[in-house]
Amino acid sequence: MVGPQISDEGLMLAFKAGDARAFETLVRRHRAPVFNFILRFTGHRARAEDVLQETWLKVVRSAREYEAKAKFTTWLYTIARNLCVDSARKESYRQASSLEAPTGNGAGGDEGRPLGEGLPDGGASPERGAYNARLRPLLERALASLPEEQREVFVLREYSGIAFKEIAEVTGVSENTVKSRMRYALEGLRKRLVEMGVDGDLAEDGRTVAG
Repeated sequence: MVGPQISDEGLMLAFKAGDARAFETLVRRHRAPVFNFILRFTGHRARAEDVLQETWLKVVRSAREYEAKAKFTTWLYTIARNLCVDSARKESYRQASSLEAPTGNGAGGDEGRPLGEGLPDGGASPERGAYNARLRPLLERALASLPEEQREVFVLREYSGIAFKEIAEVTGVSENTVKSRMRYALEGLRKRLVEMGVDGDLAEDGRTVAG
């Protein structure tokens, strides 16, 4: 029986055995963080939605071969990342500023809002709400300016909450390389935020806004 206490791996094995409700639970648990990762990897909402759909379709199609040898999230994010890479290869251009472009779809009253503002929030405390609202769009632009390998590590760690060891498995590099990319990402974000006029001390807090 599917329940909130069942692990991701248990749910995937249940789905493999034919329990559709287990798959629905997995989607509810991981849709938002996976979409955040895909969106920030691709930089395009429409493409990100397509890749998200492809990711879950790939999960369904690969269910028969699934074995709980590694964490489900490692397997899931590896699928998502590979599809992001494939999508990027098919595109002849990248729009680094797309996160600040209006969504224009009007869904949920988001029409005309910057894309970065429409992403799920990590739940900032009330006293930091106004500050975060000002800094978040700047952080999104700074994040978009990072090299892709640094950006994906930052997003996996800070937005999706993936451990460094697991990120190493997803990206296919060593854990030390992942930590190095994270360090460079943080340095790059701080530098870019300062260039955009954010006070040095506040730039240090950019990671808090991301979380």
